[in-house]
Amino acid sequence: MLPAMNWEPYVWLGWAVVYILVGGIAGVSLVIAAATYLPRLIDRLTPHLDEGKEIARGNQAVAIYFGLVVGACILGVSLVIAAAVVGGVIAALH
Repeated sequence: MLPAMNWEPYVWLGWAVVYILVGGIAGVSLVIAAATYLPRLIDRLTPHLDEGKEIARGNQAVAIYFGLVVGACILGVSLVIAAAVVGGVIAALH
């Protein structure tokens, strides 16, 4: 007679996959929302500076500033989301 198979590790692995998929979908949607909202927020924070017009005129300082600030914010949101997904996977596997 064969011993009974322990299904518990497979259940944990299944929950980890669920956390990865749900966290990934939520993360992608939040990063897209941040990438859409953050440039408008920067425009509101600098009301006397039209970034789009300055970039079109060839002002590289504004382009670099705008790109770095928005890029850093999106990277920050991505890191927080990645930490949440990894935390969910660790919780599922623990």
